[in-house]
Parts: sequence; C-alpha cells; structure tokens
Amino acid sequence: QVQLVESGGGSVQAGGSLRLSCAASGRTFSGDAMGWFRQAPGKERELVALITRSGNSTYYTDSVKGRFTISRDDAKNTVYLQMNSLKPEDTAIYYCNTNPPKRVWGQGTQVTVSS
Repeated sequence: QVQLVESGGGSVQAGGSLRLSCAASGRTFSGDAMGWFRQAPGKERELVALITRSGNSTYYTDSVKGRFTISRDDAKNTVYLQMNSLKPEDTAIYYCNTNPPKRVWGQGTQVTVSS
C-alpha cells in the first residue's frame, strides 16, 4: 500500500514563502505524473501543479503561475512545491497524488496565509 505523506505547511503572512514536500513509501512513483492539489474550506479539491513522469514538463493553474514551482526527486521518491509570494487565497490543505489521482490520499498539510 502506497502512503503519501505531505509536510512543510504552516502559517505565513502574505508575500511569504513555503516549501512543501511529499514523500511516498511502499512504491516508487517514478513512473507517474505527479500533482499537487489543494482544498480550501467549502471548495472542491483542485489541481494546482503537475509534473510529468520525466520531470521535463510542468503545468500550473492560472492563479499560481509565476509563484509556485513543482519539482521531483525520484531517487528520494519525493515531490516538492515551492510557493513564493503567497496570498491569503492560497490558504488550503495541500495534498499530493499521481495525476490522475490513483493513490489513497494522505493527510495533507495545512497552509494558512494571513493578510
């Protein structure tokens, strides 16, 4: 059973930065495209960033373009999300998973941005 463990969240002021990590155990995800998703209170979970299996291509939802960067280290079975210039609307629980999602969702990591 693959376990996804997200970490690195926290509370920051607008304009601040955080780096999220997602570690997978039980099975490598080197053969999968990976994504970071987020779910804000009262909203559906949305895909925020995607990185292809090779790591050569990335995708970002419009609201985070130019501020977030997704990367992967398959040797460590870890995916990262560097978040800069954070805004209050980025407040959410952040999750990682394959894309499309095929694994059991982890607990996520809470990101809270205050104005």
